[in-house]
Amino acid sequence: MILLTGATGYVGGRLLPLLVEAGWRVRCLARQPERLASRVPSGVEVVPGDVLDAASLVLAMQGVEAAYYLVHSMGATGDFETQDRIAADHFAAAACAAGVRRIIYLGGLGEDDAGLSAHLRSRHEVGERLRAHGVPVVELRASIIIGSGSLSFEMIRALVERLPVMVTPRWVRVKAQPIAIGDVLHYLRGALTAETGDRHLTIEIGGPDQVSYGELMREYALQRGLRRWMIPVPLLTPRLSSLWLGLVTPLYARVGRKLIDSLRHPTVVRNDDAMRMFPIRPVGLREAIASALRNEDSAFAQTRWSDALSAAGESRQWGGARFGNRLVDSRSVLVASPLSVVFAAVERIGGATGWYYASWLWTLRGWLDLLAGGVGMRRGRRDPQRLVVGDTLDCWRVECIEPGKRLRLAAEMKLPGRAWLEFELQSLDGGTKLRQTATFDPLGLMGLTYWYAVWPLHQLVFAGMLRGVAHAAENNVNRPKLHEHGNHAV
Repeated sequence: MILLTGATGYVGGRLLPLLVEAGWRVRCLARQPERLASRVPSGVEVVPGDVLDAASLVLAMQGVEAAYYLVHSMGATGDFETQDRIAADHFAAAACAAGVRRIIYLGGLGEDDAGLSAHLRSRHEVGERLRAHGVPVVELRASIIIGSGSLSFEMIRALVERLPVMVTPRWVRVKAQPIAIGDVLHYLRGALTAETGDRHLTIEIGGPDQVSYGELMREYALQRGLRRWMIPVPLLTPRLSSLWLGLVTPLYARVGRKLIDSLRHPTVVRNDDAMRMFPIRPVGLREAIASALRNEDSAFAQTRWSDALSAAGESRQWGGARFGNRLVDSRSVLVASPLSVVFAAVERIGGATGWYYASWLWTLRGWLDLLAGGVGMRRGRRDPQRLVVGDTLDCWRVECIEPGKRLRLAAEMKLPGRAWLEFELQSLDGGTKLRQTATFDPLGLMGLTYWYAVWPLHQLVFAGMLRGVAHAAENNVNRPKLHEHGNHAV
């Protein structure tokens, strides 16, 4: 039995089907199992657990031979180093008590010295904490991971596609050793059966090319047939750089700040242990980018960094908060289309399709959320047609979906309370009844003030959205190319 953490994340989500394909029995640890259950292959067990809750790991570790540790607190809003430290201690202690024979951990490259960024320092310390409890640990250290949907690739792609001229700070010229996501997965899978002699091993992995972020962007531009100019500047702090990235890329400012802080340090392979231990020969930068582009062009990224639950920041804890003034805004409309057609229009909402009405208001709301440190509207959606529980959808996340019946979205933007948006469908003679309900649990006076301040806009936007969904469904049968409000193909 293999225990996999981080199955909702970018790397873990891609590793899972490979482990199943190789014949391993896999158990996934998830804070919210219901968000993962619909995504896993048949036969995979999903159990509740949180690495910050030691007691929840006891049952999850039973019968486990090897465990993957693919979690981190980079998206946390608080002291992520302390959280990473506690989580690693809990995980390693539980593994030791259960007799787990190997822990496999994906960390980050970088020299072990006092000048490391907080993020890289924490990644290295996690490896030390895992090793401190006696279970043999195979730690793979990687630099930039290149693949469709990865954090680094999404940042590079957005910058090059959107900015013909770029002002580049010093970190753009620091050397790294990128590796394709496919090669990272090969190393992770190979670490299960590698002959380690029950020793702790730290293995540095990377592609054959040592390049800077600037060279990465030039290679991307070359393959896309784009001409881009880069203007170096002597000083641009990580904070200013992260805010700049937050404006032009899907990267959240708080994540960008930690990432950029790490990019100030060279992350290159210093030994050839990986070449000697594994029969893996990583592809070069050119092929890694070409492969990522092929995957983007063929459909959509299999997994994305922003789909991880932690990418939206630390889950808000409402213990001790008093809710009791739930506010509901509900309306319905009769749509002269079959239920399946109406649900398809509902399921296409967000991303490239948009929100069916007043898209500029949604865009403005996204910018304001970004300025407040939230996720904004830049995440889009994984699949343009289909949704599953746990999918990110711009500033929302799919909390519940019953095909042909119901879709419920939970808000992940910064709010003084909790919010949901739900669509319910009922088949009637001559069409479908579509009900839309916006629900808000205000937190104190601030929450109530917020609700009533935006209530007039809600009347405009939500009513328009409902009409837009109905319009899209009714015109889907006869005119599938129709553009709703001149903006969105429906």
